[in-house]
Amino acid sequence: MSATAAVEMPEISETGLTVKEVSQRIESGQSNAVKTSTSRSVKDIVRANVFTLFNGIIFVAMVMVLVTGSWRDAVFGFVIIINTGIGIFTELKAKRTLDKLSILVASDFLVRRDGKDIEVPHNEIVLGDLLWIRSGEQVPADGQIIQTWGLELDESMLTGESRTVRHKVGEQVYSGATAVSGMALVKVNAVGSHSYAATLTAQAKVYKKTVSDLNKGINTILKFMTFLVVPLCILLILSQIHTVGGWDAALSTGEWRQAVVSAVAGVVGMIPEGLVLLTSLNFAVAAMRLARHNTLVQELESVETLARVDALNLDKTGTITDGGIAFNQLIMLGSRWRELPAQPTEGGSFETLTEQAATQALYDCCNEEQPNGTGQAVLAGLKAQGYEPGQVESRVPFSSARKWSAVVKPILPPAGGDSRSESEGGRTEITPSHLAMTAPASGGETWYMGAPEVIISALDGDYSDVLQQVNDYANDGNRVLLVARSTTSLADTDNPQIDPQAKPVALVLCSEKIREDAEQTLAWFREQGVRCRVISGDNPVTVGAIARKVRLTGEHEPRFMDARELPEDVNELARVLENVDVLGRVLPNQKKAIVQALHTQNHVVAMTGDGVNDALAIKEADLGIAMGNAAPATKAVAQVVLVDSKFSHLPDVVARGRQVMANMERVASLFLVKTVYSALISLGVVLTQIPYPYLPRHITYIGALTIGMPAFILALAPNTRRYIPGFLKRVVTFALPGGIATALSVLLTAWFLPGIMGWDVTKNVDLSALRATSAIILFLMGVFVLARVAQPLNSWRGILVAAFAAAGVIGAFIPFVANFFALILPTGTTLVATLIALGGSALIFVICLWLAPLVGKVSGKLLRQHGFNI
Repeated sequence: MSATAAVEMPEISETGLTVKEVSQRIESGQSNAVKTSTSRSVKDIVRANVFTLFNGIIFVAMVMVLVTGSWRDAVFGFVIIINTGIGIFTELKAKRTLDKLSILVASDFLVRRDGKDIEVPHNEIVLGDLLWIRSGEQVPADGQIIQTWGLELDESMLTGESRTVRHKVGEQVYSGATAVSGMALVKVNAVGSHSYAATLTAQAKVYKKTVSDLNKGINTILKFMTFLVVPLCILLILSQIHTVGGWDAALSTGEWRQAVVSAVAGVVGMIPEGLVLLTSLNFAVAAMRLARHNTLVQELESVETLARVDALNLDKTGTITDGGIAFNQLIMLGSRWRELPAQPTEGGSFETLTEQAATQALYDCCNEEQPNGTGQAVLAGLKAQGYEPGQVESRVPFSSARKWSAVVKPILPPAGGDSRSESEGGRTEITPSHLAMTAPASGGETWYMGAPEVIISALDGDYSDVLQQVNDYANDGNRVLLVARSTTSLADTDNPQIDPQAKPVALVLCSEKIREDAEQTLAWFREQGVRCRVISGDNPVTVGAIARKVRLTGEHEPRFMDARELPEDVNELARVLENVDVLGRVLPNQKKAIVQALHTQNHVVAMTGDGVNDALAIKEADLGIAMGNAAPATKAVAQVVLVDSKFSHLPDVVARGRQVMANMERVASLFLVKTVYSALISLGVVLTQIPYPYLPRHITYIGALTIGMPAFILALAPNTRRYIPGFLKRVVTFALPGGIATALSVLLTAWFLPGIMGWDVTKNVDLSALRATSAIILFLMGVFVLARVAQPLNSWRGILVAAFAAAGVIGAFIPFVANFFALILPTGTTLVATLIALGGSALIFVICLWLAPLVGKVSGKLLRQHGFNI
């Protein structure tokens, strides 16, 4: 629990719960604590890494080999254990990092206890608490309104409707809604799992599985292997039993042990055991690297989505600008105020007096309980000029959906016929004679402040000249607001409408500070082929001017448009968006529609934002990016949070995603080659009933040097290649030539070399020589495939390939390594035969690579002729 909050809140008589009452409620389980976390538990991480289908297959295979007594051939099982341990360690490290960062972006809430307002975490809110709901906050628990100061809620999270709802005293509010304006004091009547909060927090879990191109491709590979491994394993055991003389001979002589070991060699080779591990490892490492740059990844799989983004929708405020706003000046609308019936007084003029009246009304419009950034800037500027709160009978708080606010001010009777009086500070106070164009019809007058286009569109009369002034100021990058006045009191504050007879009075000019890194960041996205659009609730001309300053479209002039002119049809909207760079006056539901329209054109959309009006679009986007100072509702649905709110982190976020995708494609290709050749060799062994041409320990040694260890390095290497759709197709296309070439080389050696050399493969010595030769061929082909995957080789990648190739050769000369992995160096005629076999294998590899594209073109043409779209 924090100390007393340094926040000025309205004076109220309610004291709230006592410390003792709060403790009793927490002990009885009546707190807002829900079973949720920002990342998976340790138990879940261990379970996910250990209890996988392929770990199960490997474990069974290892047990089978251990039963035979050939423990050296079971070493592959320990490699899996080591890999699994690495995966667990990496994810635990990522968990710690993510949990720490999640604490940084957590929000506290203001409650009233013992007559004091204090801030407490979400989980420490208890049943019966008096809870302050302030603008921009997400309601953390269900409750009933005790007092309200114009509270308006966005309940789109609950109802799907983007319109705001104004609530009265006694009405129920639900967790998951978001306060967009005003504030209220609420008595909590449902907490924890009994409230909407439990449902909402579930949306923000870190390890939510995301359907992605990478995951779908890998899952397809794994599903195929699931159906292939089990039947092929059975057939392999039967074929190997046949090679040693059948079941009777195998059982009586103990040769069944060798048959089982040989069968396991085929099964182990087919399993891409490190592929799933490396995928999660790559995601986790990318998340940790981003975390070091104050970027919180709330869904690890969303790292991959970063690579595929080709359309980036930017919210102006907080993204391109730093959110800082300064009040510049108030400009009276000249001749319209010369219609006043009052006469100027000594020491003043019409303009001076009316400007003070308009300025005071502007102050009162902004002086809400929880003013937004623009309101705070205006208040700060006017306070510096000596203005103080005036009398207000009622108000309509500012709403992003409505885009205006209003106050009803009383009309006081004139004092002694004088048209002005002196305030304590010596400033001239405006009397009703200066404020009235005509005599008010009721006891009050209404002042409006908000978006000029929205207010003027609701007024009777032609105000095109005012709009022209608005555009002129906006073209210079100003944020322009309009002050208007009606001589009647606002009739309905529950469903407020602008009086059509109201008159424009003054323009308010504010300016925003552009982030220093905005132009450089946008230039990077342009170079990378990512289309950026600015989507804002502000004047499109103003936003267009800022977009021009940051060179959103490079040398070209940004094309801007008022969102109120956008078509409602999604397909028509998609067509319009192709020719628009900047959209202004965008409503929350329109932001969501814009994302949906881009989806119809197969764009992968990222959406940035910090306001509650961005939450719907961020949730709809493929990748939601929230600023660290964003509203809780916005952060809850975003996959990525920029903790320090720096726009310049986005290029690194996208680059990291591209690194993951490009490197995983390399790694998947490497693993799949082994799967292809192991499956084909196993099939060839089954069909021709020959002894399996190598041992499990051979594939362990070769796989570690040509696949496993290089894959770990390649997976984490720098890679800025842009994402190209079709992950699975490319991986399979790459793997087939190398896999087929390797399988042919090994099978041809196993079929013909014994006859050429005069070997009797029923004898262990000759079979060992054949297997040693096959292992050498397998190693050479593995080096060829690794070299192809690691291209270009004119860098550290060439050194990587050479280092692992050298390590494999050197290992064969080390007695312990050679004995353990059954590596036999050929000599004499065997050496000659092996060299010839190696030459033939290299030739087969080149031919397969040459034929692959030709076969692909012919097969593609035939498929298209028969109506298949590929």
